[in-house]
Amino acid sequence: MIKPSKVQIEKIIRTKRKTIALQVTDDAKLIIRAPFNLDDETIAEIVSKHRRWVEKKQKEASTRNQKLFPKEFVNGEGFLYLGRYYKLNIVEDQSEPLKLEGAFHLSRHALPRAKETFIQWYKDKAFEKISERVDLYAKKRGLKYNKINITNAQKRWGSCSFRGNLNFSWRLIMAPLSVLDYVVIHELVHLEERNHAKSFWDKVRMLMPDYEGHIEWLKKNGYLLNL
Repeated sequence: MIKPSKVQIEKIIRTKRKTIALQVTDDAKLIIRAPFNLDDETIAEIVSKHRRWVEKKQKEASTRNQKLFPKEFVNGEGFLYLGRYYKLNIVEDQSEPLKLEGAFHLSRHALPRAKETFIQWYKDKAFEKISERVDLYAKKRGLKYNKINITNAQKRWGSCSFRGNLNFSWRLIMAPLSVLDYVVIHELVHLEERNHAKSFWDKVRMLMPDYEGHIEWLKKNGYLLNL
C-alpha cells in the first residue's frame, strides 16, 4: 500500500485500460484501476489531486456503514423487496419457510436458518422477475441471449459474457423495479456493444431515457441491498 498525501490506497489493479479510475468501496477503501504503463508515483500524484473527493466518498461510506446493522430476524424488522420495506412476522403454523403477503411471514421452524431462507427466497424471486424483464426488453431490441444466471455478487449487479450469458446479483430484487430494469437493459445492450462507448449509452438511452437517475440510485443506495 502507498499513502499519497495521507490518502491510503488499498489496491492498484492494472489492466489494458487507457485511463485511471478511482473507486471508494462500500467499506471506505480506495481501489485504483490503472493502465499497465502508469507508475506508482504518477498514480500517487493523481490521487493527491483528488484527495478531497476521496475523503468525501470515504466519509459517506463510513457514515453508511454506521447505519447498517446485521439483521436480527425478529418481529417487526423491515426487509426490502422491489424497493419497499415489508415487516417480518414470525409465525407458528405455516408450511412454507417464508412467504410475502402484505408482510414477510417466516415459519418459526425456519428461524435457525433465517438468513439462508431469505437468500433462497430472494434468489427464486430474482430469477423469476429478472427473466420476465430480460424477455421484455430483449424483444423490444430484437436481442437474443443464451441464459440467465443469478449470482451471489455483492457489488457487481450484472455482467454479460461473450457466450451471451446474462448474470445478475440476487440482491437486485431488493431494488425498485426501475433500477432492476436499468441493470437488465445495461447487460442486454452489452450483447451488441461490449464496451461503454458512446454508442453503448445511446442504445441504453433508447430503452431507458432516464437511466442516469438509476445509476445514481445504485451509487447512493446500493449498500442497502444486503442482509
